[in-house]
Amino acid sequence: MQRRTFLAVASSSLTLKAAPDAKDINGRWDITVQDDNQKRAWWLEIKGAQTAAPSGSFVGAPGGNCDPVTDLAIKDGEARWSFSRPARGNSKAWKNSYKALVRDGKLVGTVEVEGEKSVQWTGVRAPQFHKSDISLMKSGQPIELFNRRDVSGWRALRDNAPMLWKVENGVLKNSAGTTDIVSERKFMDFFMHVEYRVGEHSNSGIGLRGRYEVQILEDFGKPANTHGNGALYSRILPTSNASKRAGEWQTLDISLAGNTVSVVLNKIKIIDNKEIDGLTAIAIDPNEAEPGPIVLQGDHGPVEFRRISLTPLLRN
Repeated sequence: MQRRTFLAVASSSLTLKAAPDAKDINGRWDITVQDDNQKRAWWLEIKGAQTAAPSGSFVGAPGGNCDPVTDLAIKDGEARWSFSRPARGNSKAWKNSYKALVRDGKLVGTVEVEGEKSVQWTGVRAPQFHKSDISLMKSGQPIELFNRRDVSGWRALRDNAPMLWKVENGVLKNSAGTTDIVSERKFMDFFMHVEYRVGEHSNSGIGLRGRYEVQILEDFGKPANTHGNGALYSRILPTSNASKRAGEWQTLDISLAGNTVSVVLNKIKIIDNKEIDGLTAIAIDPNEAEPGPIVLQGDHGPVEFRRISLTPLLRN
């Protein structure tokens, strides 16, 4: 009799336990990949999880875009989706399968790559920024992030990777086999002035706070696009292509306050106070509400910098 009563209570307890609510997974998530020497941060947005037609966007699949999630399925509070690509030339076909659910307010997930072990990751909700009026902010003291003598203040992105960037005649240069480099100092709101040049068919990028890439690309004369020179990579389309020819010195003037960005390329404003929806593929630091480093991309071809100046912007 006592045992029967216990089973009845236990059964009742199990019945009353709430299943995960599908809509809890909705929203934007900043993701940290566990045990990852690539130093990657991902981003995910899910909408309509409680409906028959949920949708999503993801930064983190191979290729570096903000990709639509076309096969998103949600059951019992768990989201599943995948990305795949057929074999191309010498590249093998691949498929990445993702799954995630909300646990204790965090998004906990895995990615399984065919033929490899699964990788765990954890997401936190992206902060909600209020659009900033940069014109109302005060300027701090300018900081020269590149001293034109050596690579002081910078380190290689990956652990134990050699610093293969060098300085010649006051110019910072990458070389074959280099990795991205990261500033030792971190910043929140700022104005940057950068003078750079790229070779033919080359590209680079500037990672703002280690999260948002302003693209550097040799694309003179081509239509503006979200992967073009001065674009907020895969996120914000420039109003025009203001690029110079390969080998010519160019300037970028970038303002970032909260998630509001402006970009002036070669003295032409191409992005004017636009809000950034989330991380881009250069991201190494997912903590959007905190200061972050400057990243210089160095593994996509020759690039040179002769000035990297940053002025903090102070809120009243």
